[in-house]
Amino acid sequence: MKANTRSLAHAAILAALYVVLTLLQNFLLPGTTSYAIQFRAAEALCVFAVFTPAAIPGLTFGCLLFNLTSSASLPLDFLIGSGATLLATLLAYLLRNVRVGKLPVLSLLMPVICNALLVGAELYFVFGELPLWINMLYVAIGEAAVMFTLGVALFFAFSSKHLNERLFGR
Repeated sequence: MKANTRSLAHAAILAALYVVLTLLQNFLLPGTTSYAIQFRAAEALCVFAVFTPAAIPGLTFGCLLFNLTSSASLPLDFLIGSGATLLATLLAYLLRNVRVGKLPVLSLLMPVICNALLVGAELYFVFGELPLWINMLYVAIGEAAVMFTLGVALFFAFSSKHLNERLFGR
């Protein structure tokens, strides 16, 4: 399979996984994928930006698709939520070689920071019920919980068995 076809397939698979996992979570645990304190398990897939640049368009498109299909998404989520994912995965990819031990801590922090700043600000400007910093903190807590549990587990699962090299050729 050519590199471009492989990258396109990786992006499509990651987009589909993001949508399906988030829809499933939203169905099984309503309210956990939206609002200020959210724990979107699919956000852990952002760790794949450490392994392949295909995660950047794949996860961005997956986030956009979910936000388009979710009645709980705010209209600005199409732009801001997807933009936060785009920025987070791009920065995670660029920082993939900065490690603490074997862990790409800065890459794992990028979804936390980007979502806290962008989605937290969106929630503040749309609802205005809580101070800006509280909205940002709530988003950061949910994102950090996902990235530093599921994200770390995914990273080590794919790294320890060299699945990342077999799947992504890196």
